[in-house]
Amino acid sequence: MVTHQDVQAAARRSAGHVRPVVLAPADEGSFGGAEGWLALEFLQHTGSFKARGAFNFIGSHVEAGAVPDAGVVIASGGNAGLACAWAAARHSVTATVFVPETAPAVKVGRLRALGADVRQVGREYAEALDASRKHAAETGALESHAYDHPLIAAGAGTVMEEILRCRPDMDTVVVSVGGGGLFTGVAVSALEHGVRVVAVEPHGSRALNAALEAGAVVDVPVDSVAADSLGARRAAPMALEWAREDGVRSVLVSDEEIVSARQALWDDRRIAVEHAAATALAAVRSGAYETRPGEKVAVLLCGANTDPGDLTRP
Repeated sequence: MVTHQDVQAAARRSAGHVRPVVLAPADEGSFGGAEGWLALEFLQHTGSFKARGAFNFIGSHVEAGAVPDAGVVIASGGNAGLACAWAAARHSVTATVFVPETAPAVKVGRLRALGADVRQVGREYAEALDASRKHAAETGALESHAYDHPLIAAGAGTVMEEILRCRPDMDTVVVSVGGGGLFTGVAVSALEHGVRVVAVEPHGSRALNAALEAGAVVDVPVDSVAADSLGARRAAPMALEWAREDGVRSVLVSDEEIVSARQALWDDRRIAVEHAAATALAAVRSGAYETRPGEKVAVLLCGANTDPGDLTRP
């Protein structure tokens, strides 16, 4: 199980290498009677929070002398692969990245620009994951994961430590959930400091919510506008453990609410984020999570590797 000490160790390892998160105040009244903040983590290296976990994962193995000649391999919907390629390049390590054939072209192009060997396999993340595992078995490459690894989750959790350094009085953090790596790291840090966590998923991609309902990790169908980033078929077991803790709430939002939140960020602030990032904001805008008067709420905008072409309005 990931601990707060693990998150603190990740923060020390990545200090000076990742970009500190920026908090922007939400417009008055946009979070109901709450005091709202937008955590602009999409400004991170490679355009998403994933850089934190990847740097911690590869950095830890480099420190231990545990990186093979074949380098590192990962399966990803796009963002984790970008982060892995970036972190590998920072450590002079070879990276092979397996992505679904449905991965956005903008992500595939950036992967190649970062020097990764990109392999496109299948239409879902699970198929790319199977191919990456076969590659690791055949070559001896170090197998990373998009979300289901303690070092990945601990690295992701460093963003919550930074949010709390900016605003120690934060009451609640709202975070999108795919496989649960970001959620796990954020929950570890937030709950240590008495901050509530709202875990938000699309109705059509609800791996963590379904696991809570079933009492165990289960496979779920994936059909959502945010599936390119939140399309995990099943949640990480460590995410389920933390989701059961007091102070955590799981909520669901519709694709229509996600699209509306993403468009609002563009219309109001000229911020172009992924549907995955807008998923967290959709919980507040739609009322899936009802804020309380005076509550201090941070919404984590986790990534911006998207095609903004559909955001421009006449």
